[in-house]
Amino acid sequence: MINKLVSKIKKLNAPVVVGLDPMLGYVPEHIQKKAFEEYGETLKGAAEAIWQFNKGIIDATYDLIPAVKPQIAMYEQFGVEGVEAFKKTVDYAKSKDLVVIGDIKRGDIGSTSAAYAVGHVGSVKVGNTELVPFDEDFVTVNPYLGSDGVTPFIDVCRENKKGIFVLVKTSNPSSGEFQDRLIDERPLYELVGEQVAKWGELHMGEEYSYVGAVVGATYPKMGEILRKLMPKTYILVPGYGAQGGKAKDLAPYFNEDGLGAIVNSSRGIIAAYKQEQYAQYGEENYADASRAAVEFMIKDITENIL
Repeated sequence: MINKLVSKIKKLNAPVVVGLDPMLGYVPEHIQKKAFEEYGETLKGAAEAIWQFNKGIIDATYDLIPAVKPQIAMYEQFGVEGVEAFKKTVDYAKSKDLVVIGDIKRGDIGSTSAAYAVGHVGSVKVGNTELVPFDEDFVTVNPYLGSDGVTPFIDVCRENKKGIFVLVKTSNPSSGEFQDRLIDERPLYELVGEQVAKWGELHMGEEYSYVGAVVGATYPKMGEILRKLMPKTYILVPGYGAQGGKAKDLAPYFNEDGLGAIVNSSRGIIAAYKQEQYAQYGEENYADASRAAVEFMIKDITENIL
């Protein structure tokens, strides 16, 4: 699947991924009203609203972008009904030939990690039938339980030609409390990056490994160091736009060939209609505002980096 992701990025000249992280407050009133009329002000009504919201954004942007990244917590908050909306979103995005990165940030050990892996990027046997539960193409993985938590994902991904993005240096303000701590006079995130590169050797694609890394856009100097430590690792870069990451700061995340990184924007895209820059679209045309925001993001990145 890394080969498909790289191919789509090249074809579209768009190293971007849209984060489908729908808070109910992002969903326009007319979508919420219709969902609540059908299902009431219930968890099912909320889940229906975010699913229809997602569908509109996918329909408006799928021809511009290589991938989407639904964050599962935004769906789990609505319980079982929300998880069903997550699955609908994954399936619909794949029907539009988008690569799907499930932002699940799982991290456990042994059989538990393997169960997460088969549930999200593999298949599970029920009687004599092999079934595919969620079917994302990539998932995000927390490495802080060590290889015991990561290698089960790599094993399942190798069987299914899928991949993972391992958290290395995250974009949140307090990430440094642990990730920047020095071990043998080196920050922990560097050691994690080196290990990601080693894991990547176990599952290589044509140009890049199926084992990617998450490195926040808000730390370009660190991104520069990690890019050198992980030359064959695709870097998923959160933090662009709403979290303060600027396009001009993203160059260190890319290799000289203009590949090697894919930049995520979530609320900057999906809630674009709430921004002054796109206010003229209004709530009714929220998806058109999202498309305009994607076009701006692609232009911003390609003109400043590639």
